[in-house]
Amino acid sequence: MPNVIRLPYMAEKEDIITKEITLSMGPQHPSTHGVLHLLLDMKGETILKADPDIGYLHRGTEKIAENLFYHQFVPYTDRLDYMAAMSNNLAYVLAVEKLLGIEVTERAKYIRVIAAELSRIAGHLLCIGAWALDLGAMTVLLYAFREREMVLDLFEMLCGARMTLNYLRIGGVRYDVQPLFKEKCLEFAELLPTRIKDYEQLLTDNRIWLKRNKDVGVMTAEEAINLSISGPVARASGVKWDIRKDEPYLVYDRINFDIPVGENGDCFDRYIVRLEEMRQSAKIIKQAFEQMPDGKPCIDMPDVVLPPRKDIETNMEALIHHFKIISHGFKVPKGEAYACVESPKGELGFYIVSDGSERPFRVKIRAPSFANLQATNLMCKGGYLADVIAIVSSLDPVFGEVDK
Repeated sequence: MPNVIRLPYMAEKEDIITKEITLSMGPQHPSTHGVLHLLLDMKGETILKADPDIGYLHRGTEKIAENLFYHQFVPYTDRLDYMAAMSNNLAYVLAVEKLLGIEVTERAKYIRVIAAELSRIAGHLLCIGAWALDLGAMTVLLYAFREREMVLDLFEMLCGARMTLNYLRIGGVRYDVQPLFKEKCLEFAELLPTRIKDYEQLLTDNRIWLKRNKDVGVMTAEEAINLSISGPVARASGVKWDIRKDEPYLVYDRINFDIPVGENGDCFDRYIVRLEEMRQSAKIIKQAFEQMPDGKPCIDMPDVVLPPRKDIETNMEALIHHFKIISHGFKVPKGEAYACVESPKGELGFYIVSDGSERPFRVKIRAPSFANLQATNLMCKGGYLADVIAIVSSLDPVFGEVDK
């Protein structure tokens, strides 16, 4: 039976009847961070159930990978979390390198760390800027994009592209770090912490921001673990798990940095964790440049690694190797491998099965946005319709990797 609510200032005849309704939010809603369709069961303004309906952007990325040479799939990884393309490149090439049994040069490892951390900063800046915009604060987006443009300029300086980068390659990286890039990157790493203070002045003690995020979308550490949540969302709930520390890859075990962890597991803690992660990324970049040795950006393995562009123009043997890899690919030993990285949104992993040919037999992508979206109902249940916007923003999903 419908509930009858009597308001004290209304006449007895003017009773309000509330009943359960189902509201479709999306897939075109500007606050759903992409083509997310939420089915909201509501009673008045209260959420009884929030069911994410995904699949509107599905492109069959995993199946595409199984029909391409190993090196041809790297550009497709850019289109997963297109806000942090370097992390996607990294997870995939690490998995292929594990199958091949190769290890990149020390210099390439440090370059990859710098690229991954710049990618993390770019992803978090967009997350916080868009999150504030979703809740009505436009100024923060402009501030965040001011710094994000600096990161994209650095990417352009590094590899000639700004978003879909295709920079990492199996066996190393496409181009070596140039002195000007190093200079500008260190300047940015020095500047970023002062700019983060601007965001804090705008948001951290802002009473509207606090009202919209404090004690909203609460998730305990146990609930996060049970749902396989990772990244800043899990750490905000008190789960101190970061692959860079717990299962180190590249040279993260040689670098000193902290893992920020929240206490309440609400939207506000997810905001604070991301701010602190950007500060830590700046520290990592500075240390990586300090420790980076001289050497080559790629290993010497002509059957797998494309020769430098300048060699193709002057060396016939290099031209033959280039043509052979581009036209016929390279065989990968039979077996299977899983490699994962700590992407801006959590654990991003690639599981690859090789049948010994030039193409992978099976590719499975463990996308953090897809896993984290499971928490939507848990966080929204019992909250208000307005809280759904803040909760989805705090998860920071990108549907390129949800609908993979």
